[in-house]
Amino acid sequence: MNLDALNLFCEIVRLQSFSRGARACGISQSAASQAVAQLEANLDVILIDRTKRPFALTSEGKTYYEGVRKVLLDYEKIAAEVRSTRTQVGGTVRVAAIYSIGLHVMARHVQQFISKYPQANIRLEYLHPNKVVDAVVQEDADLGLISYPAPSRTLAVVPLRSEKMVLVCPPAHPLANKKLVEAHDLDGVNFVAFAPDLSIRKAIERSLRQGKAKPKIVMEFDNIETIKQALEVGTGVAILPEPTVQKEVHQGSLTSVPLAMKELVRPIGIIHRRHKRLTPGVQKFMELLRESVPV
Repeated sequence: MNLDALNLFCEIVRLQSFSRGARACGISQSAASQAVAQLEANLDVILIDRTKRPFALTSEGKTYYEGVRKVLLDYEKIAAEVRSTRTQVGGTVRVAAIYSIGLHVMARHVQQFISKYPQANIRLEYLHPNKVVDAVVQEDADLGLISYPAPSRTLAVVPLRSEKMVLVCPPAHPLANKKLVEAHDLDGVNFVAFAPDLSIRKAIERSLRQGKAKPKIVMEFDNIETIKQALEVGTGVAILPEPTVQKEVHQGSLTSVPLAMKELVRPIGIIHRRHKRLTPGVQKFMELLRESVPV
């Protein structure tokens, strides 16, 4: 038994898949299955019930997973402390981000970081906003990149940037030719909205109420990519962060129009566990993000 085998087991459980866990660890699915079978043989218990689809942890497997996850976290902290005494930035920085942060943007930051600190590595995962928060709270991620971040007793927030919101619609829509869209222009207009539980939906509704506008909500989605697809087929209009539609506007599939509602912006921030000692790698990656993206 070694740390690689323990890490593999945790990745398989975290990703709920032998194949994805194997890929994350750079080995074949067959090798991953053999490694877990060896763990079970050493312990003389069944950790994973493979008769279920998707598989499920046995009660022994759950206990083992929680214990091993703590061991790996403790090991990473100890290793980081040792490396920090040599002023070396290494280890894995685990980052969870909302989808609309932009894969191409994050890929550039990851490349810059690894080029500067070749002993370090980044594990980047895209999740629903609530899952990003959960990942940081449960210590499955060191940092979370999220919109409308809210500090709490558990989480600290580092502001990153504020994104201007714009009206987005198909080029043929009547509002596409306006120079500036007022709130009243949206009264009764077919509107593609965010899911009701998202902070961005609440912020948009608050601004529309202040402008005494009530658009006609025809669809609701929990992510920006699906909203853009709905707009491209002529479903209606939406209010979205300007950086998230730059590609479509450049290609001509969508049009963005400035809003008179200047207060309507989407704040983006970094969240991390409050009072948790951040490794040098986590600190350096957070510094890179703040330097690369002006607040």
